[in-house]
Amino acid sequence: MLLIRNCHLIDPASGTDGMRDILVEGEQIRSVARPGELPLPEEGGGRVIHADGLIAAPGLVDTHVHFRDPGAEYKEDIFTGAASAAAGGVTSVVLMANTTPRVDNEDTLRYVMERGEQTGIRVYTCANVTMDMAGDELTDMDSLLRAGAVGFTDDGKPLLDDGIARKAMQEAARLHVPVSFHEEDPAYIVNNGVNAGKAAEFFGIGGSDRQAEISMVRRDLSMALETGARIVIQHISAKEAVELVRQARRKSGRIHAEATPHHFSLTEEAVIEYGTMAKMNPPLREEADRQAIIAGLADGTIDLIATDHAPHSAEEEARPLTEAPSGIIGLETSLSLGIMNLVHTGALSMQRLLACMTVNPASLYGLDAGRIYEGGPADLILFDEKEEWIPGKFHSKSQNSPFLGKKMTGKVKYTVCRGRIVYEDKTE
Repeated sequence: MLLIRNCHLIDPASGTDGMRDILVEGEQIRSVARPGELPLPEEGGGRVIHADGLIAAPGLVDTHVHFRDPGAEYKEDIFTGAASAAAGGVTSVVLMANTTPRVDNEDTLRYVMERGEQTGIRVYTCANVTMDMAGDELTDMDSLLRAGAVGFTDDGKPLLDDGIARKAMQEAARLHVPVSFHEEDPAYIVNNGVNAGKAAEFFGIGGSDRQAEISMVRRDLSMALETGARIVIQHISAKEAVELVRQARRKSGRIHAEATPHHFSLTEEAVIEYGTMAKMNPPLREEADRQAIIAGLADGTIDLIATDHAPHSAEEEARPLTEAPSGIIGLETSLSLGIMNLVHTGALSMQRLLACMTVNPASLYGLDAGRIYEGGPADLILFDEKEEWIPGKFHSKSQNSPFLGKKMTGKVKYTVCRGRIVYEDKTE
């Protein structure tokens, strides 16, 4: 038994925003009541957390994560990835399928799911849209869905063939399952991971033009409206793409878009400052793009916040900019960045931020997560909105983040999943 006393409960699903006590029994939330209404457990009968000054919220749900397992466990594995998630307040993750071997078959899918069951959090996974992510043959989406996949994506590679993209959407619509798209046309990219602007000019390279994203977002939104598919525009980076999504969402509630914390927190200036630690696909762009993403989150155009947690080794990050892989880790800093750059700036309410990180992604994938209710799963977090902290070492196996050693605001204090405390902040 776990009793959380005198917390400030914010649950976007129910609209709750006030002081509560929460009683957890086994893997479920037994009671949510006004402070003082729930009896203390008898001595030895459970733990009491005095949560004065802390916000309680549903455990975060991150639907765009790379754990590199199988195939690149030197960067991350499912266990270290899960530990990193728990430290960031994330109790449910949806893994991407660009592993080696790919998640284009039931054997690899079962491997990921079985390993995930051995962690302290809830690990779900997408399967691939095309075989070996080659873009020319659809996977057996029906059988992969029945085997446990929660969605489909070839994240890391765009679907360039219009016919394959349309067939994928038609099949996803038939199966009532989301399909997510990495929107970068290589025809507009000379060097990936760096915006074709000030940053590319600084390094004397061609970079990645914004049309790489805009052109594919336009195509996929048109196809989605035509087929009725539920699609996700992944890691949106360009202001024009935000506006295209805004227009499409007015026509269909099946259009979804995600923003990463790095795209709403940083611009291409960070690549000049941090080099490979700020290289990512799609790249960090201009301040106008960052502001457009924030506006999209505020007005509901962008309904998901996901980290695109992408671990890489120190050796890989030490390569020259044009040779180093793209992507940064983000599970342990996502909530802080949202608090600092969205809530404390006045752009979003805490309710809105948490909706994009809990109930919205959970609802998209049909997960029993992202909400606090009696009889529901005991997946929740306690955090201090105002506490400052400096990440010295992440729980992730990789440390590739421009936020390492930087002052952050907003600290996860406890993460509870299935009724168990899977992370507790013990720093003084």
